[in-house]
Amino acid sequence: MTRVKIAAEKIVKRFGLVGDGVTALDGLDLTVPEGQFLCILGPSGCGKSTLLFIAAGLEKATGGAIYVDGKLITGPGRERGMLFQQFALFPWRTARQNIEFGLEIQKIYREERWARTQRWLKIMHLEEFADSFPHQLSGGMQQRVAIARLLINDPDILLMDEPFAALDAQTRALLGEELVRVWQESRRTVLFVTHSVDEAIFLSDRLIIMTKRPGRIKADLVIDLPRPRDPASDDFNILRREVTRLIRSEVSATD
Repeated sequence: MTRVKIAAEKIVKRFGLVGDGVTALDGLDLTVPEGQFLCILGPSGCGKSTLLFIAAGLEKATGGAIYVDGKLITGPGRERGMLFQQFALFPWRTARQNIEFGLEIQKIYREERWARTQRWLKIMHLEEFADSFPHQLSGGMQQRVAIARLLINDPDILLMDEPFAALDAQTRALLGEELVRVWQESRRTVLFVTHSVDEAIFLSDRLIIMTKRPGRIKADLVIDLPRPRDPASDDFNILRREVTRLIRSEVSATD
């Protein structure tokens, strides 16, 4: 039986003063098994990214708690890696130097840093761009560097906040394929926030659809399509229609 990796219990998040503020999340419960690829969809402002930031330890919940391996999250931890929509690379460092930054912080010996960085440059098809600076790389290449910088530190959990949203459709699809390949090899636990129905179905084992603010879970769907997935297939289209219907019904719902 797969053990629980992440458990969110009665999560509440309010911004601002009581009575005048905004409730982003209201009593949200979520359990994520180890090794699962979970995508989170929902209307803008429903608390998707807020939930991710609480899981990362970058935000404090107003109420409730999140546990990783049964331990209460009280702040950031090395077992959790976060990837943002913005590439957030150091412009003065090359691709290689950006990727190995976390290893430097850990004071890993230079020879090991080099070997591990070379491995991730190869995995991300960046070998010939190892000595290029971010401004010399395309957006897709920059995000490959950011993904490699995250994964080289070997976190158990990947928290990804719309990491491909700023990319063109073709690059987004290619990076999605790369991410699935890496995930299948490592079976890390992934929480992936997206606004794209197609991206969510293509990537995930399981799909959570949230209500409009205050965010709660509206639907919890198992995505059991065989991999690699074909967005033109009948089964994919059936799921696309169902997920789109659920999101539209939430967006159009009245208070």
